[in-house]
Amino acid sequence: MDIETTHNTPTLKDRNVAEYISGFVDGEGCFSVSFSKRPRFLVGWETKPSFSVSQNYDRSQPLFIMQKHFECGFMRDGISDKTLKYEVRRLDDLLEKVLPHFEQYPLLSAKQEDVQLLKEVCLLMKNGEHVTPEGMKKVMSLAFQMNPSGKRRYAQSDILDFMEIQMKI
Repeated sequence: MDIETTHNTPTLKDRNVAEYISGFVDGEGCFSVSFSKRPRFLVGWETKPSFSVSQNYDRSQPLFIMQKHFECGFMRDGISDKTLKYEVRRLDDLLEKVLPHFEQYPLLSAKQEDVQLLKEVCLLMKNGEHVTPEGMKKVMSLAFQMNPSGKRRYAQSDILDFMEIQMKI
């Protein structure tokens, strides 16, 4: 998709794209950490940090602008809500491209707290702490502070219980 010609507004070079992205993400974006049960992993869980933004297909141009701006991430169908979703999951991309953007161009809502929490989780993961029981507890504590109104597949107690069984601690 050629993002320069998909709408009637001035070309991107005439806009403050970084500020626009932060404003758009403040309303439509999500910073989160999810957990997937993985019995073969040392602690029994995979930790998955993520930055994502969803939009209806007919209004998805900002997602392509973000992908071009950040030079990372991927697009996928939001099957449950019939949207297109731009998502960044790669740890180095989050730490080196996405999170620094939101430090330079902070969100104006309380969602900026999720940016800081995600950064803390990503730094713990970069240091390999998420594969130890104590590190995993730190990661969970931070992750469960994010998106308090969101839905989670597993409660903290579920994760801790399975981790204890997995590691026999």
